[in-house]
Amino acid sequence: MRISGINIPDEKRVDISLTYLYGIGRSNVVKVLEKAKIESSKRVKDLTEDEQKRILDIISTYKVEGDLRAEVVSNIKRLRDNGSYRGLRHNRNLPVRGQRTRSNARTKRGKRVTIGAIKKEVAAKMGITTDTKTAAPAQAAKK
Repeated sequence: MRISGINIPDEKRVDISLTYLYGIGRSNVVKVLEKAKIESSKRVKDLTEDEQKRILDIISTYKVEGDLRAEVVSNIKRLRDNGSYRGLRHNRNLPVRGQRTRSNARTKRGKRVTIGAIKKEVAAKMGITTDTKTAAPAQAAKK
């Protein structure tokens, strides 16, 4: 079965396979199947032509796939153009809805990049002094 350019898996249950559509989640699937009067435990391959048509008609009332993706992108673009706080957070690739970033937000910010101190042994091998009291005389002696 194909809906909005997406192939729905035939071997899975109807309630699971409909969630492959962007914009259709578990709660929407329950509503769709209730309106279409179809059991959720039925497999997609076991659906009749009439049942498939009823599902397609009901899903056509929802905004799914390309239309929904375009709307989301345009909403984010509008926020960026307004210069709103949420738009700035989108621009900087940081969490938008008030989550903390000091200890979390790794999926949004990416892999950790360590900045700062180096170990004393490594510094000694490189000829860098890490002690602040002796740093100035040691640097002056090198020159």
